[in-house]
Amino acid sequence: MKKYSGEIGLLLVAVIWGTGFVAGAVSLESLTPYQVMAIRFFIAALLMSVIFRKQFRSLTKPALGAGIALGVFLYLAFTLQTVGLHYTTPSKNAFLTAVNVVIVPFIGYLLYRRKPDKYGLIGAVLAMLGVGVLSLEFNSSLNIGDVLTLLCAACFAFHIFYTGEFVKRHDPIGLTIIQMIVACLLSVLAVLFRGEAVFHADARGLLAASYLGVFSTTIAFLLQTIAQKFTTETKAAIILSTEALFGTLFSVLILHETITLRMAVGSVLILIAIVTAETKLDFIKNKTSRRYYGDH
Repeated sequence: MKKYSGEIGLLLVAVIWGTGFVAGAVSLESLTPYQVMAIRFFIAALLMSVIFRKQFRSLTKPALGAGIALGVFLYLAFTLQTVGLHYTTPSKNAFLTAVNVVIVPFIGYLLYRRKPDKYGLIGAVLAMLGVGVLSLEFNSSLNIGDVLTLLCAACFAFHIFYTGEFVKRHDPIGLTIIQMIVACLLSVLAVLFRGEAVFHADARGLLAASYLGVFSTTIAFLLQTIAQKFTTETKAAIILSTEALFGTLFSVLILHETITLRMAVGSVLILIAIVTAETKLDFIKNKTSRRYYGDH
């Protein structure tokens, strides 16, 4: 079990983010996207700073710089995703965001000349296809919203990749605190700039936004940062892509959406992607080897 602690932690993150689809939909009924972002990151920054104040005080300058970089990537990813959603469909937005699964291994190759693992690449492509089947409406047109969402995917890819890099050298908790504070400050500035400082939300919307702040942001990103110490960036991206799978599941359970054949096919593709990346299909190769040598 300890061997797969990183993978289990990231799977739990994906489950939490899956519930966030429902909470996000509820919060946006009475809040703007920028207000939701400001609330979730404010709660996360406050909780992290209070609960882990000792780690906050012991932060080094290199860790501070790393946390700031992660915070900027995180904020840009969420902002581009939110703005892109205004110009494209939710299904295309979800699918194009998941392209980060394929981008992550190539970042390692381009910046550090790390040869991508072929099973990781196969898993990444299968995961993207699975998310596409789950969410895409098969509309081939490309608009400004799609372009912004692709940029969002790139930012999420860099966030996942550099989280994996920075946790090798810095305290995961300290990194999470700084990136939440940075994302909070940028979100608050965006709300002020857009003239949305006055909130007209109902209790249901505020409760949903608070859920996003506590669970989908504070707990999920802290767990992601810690878990990535124990696995590779490519595996992390693939496992986190199951967010779409759990989002669909919770939409069916809570929002009573209808299960379709497309949901089933997409879910199976994502499952095959994870098994491929995690096992490198050793169980098939071993079975084939035993059969071959047994016959000879």
